[in-house]
Amino acid sequence: MFEGSWVAIVTPFHRGKIDEKRLRQLVEFHATHGTDGIVPCGTTGESATLTHEEHDRVIELVIEASAGRLRVLAGTGSNNTAEAIRLTKRAKQAGADGALLISPYYNKPTQEGLYRHFRAVAESVDLPLVLYNIASRTAVNIEPETFGRLVRDVPTIVGVKESSGNLEQMSRIMALAGPRLTLLSGDDGLTLPVLAIGGKGVISVIANIVPDLVSQLVRSFSEGRVAEAQELHARLLPLVKALFIETNPIPVKTAMGMLGMLDLELRLPLCEMALANREKLQQALQAFGLTGRASAAPSARGRTGRQAVGTR
Repeated sequence: MFEGSWVAIVTPFHRGKIDEKRLRQLVEFHATHGTDGIVPCGTTGESATLTHEEHDRVIELVIEASAGRLRVLAGTGSNNTAEAIRLTKRAKQAGADGALLISPYYNKPTQEGLYRHFRAVAESVDLPLVLYNIASRTAVNIEPETFGRLVRDVPTIVGVKESSGNLEQMSRIMALAGPRLTLLSGDDGLTLPVLAIGGKGVISVIANIVPDLVSQLVRSFSEGRVAEAQELHARLLPLVKALFIETNPIPVKTAMGMLGMLDLELRLPLCEMALANREKLQQALQAFGLTGRASAAPSARGRTGRQAVGTR
C-alpha cells in the first residue's frame, strides 16, 4: 500500500500562520507531477513547531486537497504516547490512509519501551502504521529485533521509513520482519540502494521540487530499467547534497522560495540559511536547470521566485 514516491511535504507559512492556499497549491502540484502519496506533518513539515490545532488542520487540508488522487500518510508521532494516540485518531477521522510514527525522541526509551509505545498506538487506532526510524534526531534506534517482534505481534504495523543510513541494518529488519513490512528510504541519497536491497519506495525531501524525477527513479527500478534508475540517481545526487547543506527543511524551503513555489518563512528555532550556503544552493539549482522554473510550480501570486524569498 505504501509504495512508490512519497513527498515529505513542507508546511508553507504566511505571517506566522499556515498558508492554506499555498498548501493546497502544493498538493495540486504533486497530483500532476507523478507523486504517489503525501506525508504531511513530518520533519520537513516542521511538525515540531506546529500547535496541536495546526497539526490537525494541515492533515485535514492535505486530505481535502488530495481528493482521493493521492494517498496520505499523516505524521502523528510524539514522544508522549497519549499524544501520539490522539493525533493518530484525528488523522483517521480526517480520512488519512495511514500514519507515520516517529520513535519517541528525548525520552530515550528502551527497546521494550519502544515496543510498548507503538503497540499502544496500534491497539488504540485501527489504521495502517509506518514507523519512522531516525536515531540522529531521536537519540534511539529501533533495533531490527524490535521490528521483528512488532510485526509479529501487531498486524497494523506495515512499513518503516528507515533513515539510519545503515543498509546492513535495513537488510536485517527485512530479514526479521518478513515481507509484510514495506521498507521505504528516508534518505534521498540512498533511494536507489534501498530499492536494490528490496525497498519499495522513498519518503522524499527533494520530491518537493522535482517530484517527477523522484517518481521516475522509483518506477524505473521497479520496472526493471536499472540503468535508467542509476542515471537518475547520479543526476539527483548533487541536488540532494545541496538540499541538506543545512538542517532540513531550511534548504528545501529556501529552494522553493527561489523557484516561486512559496514565500520563505521558517519558525524558530529554524532560521534563514547562511549566505555562503545560500549561494551554494542557488548554484546547485542553476546547475540542475531549475532556475526560472517557477512557472512549472504553484502560483507565486504574481511574483518571481527571487522576489518571493523572504517576502510577504
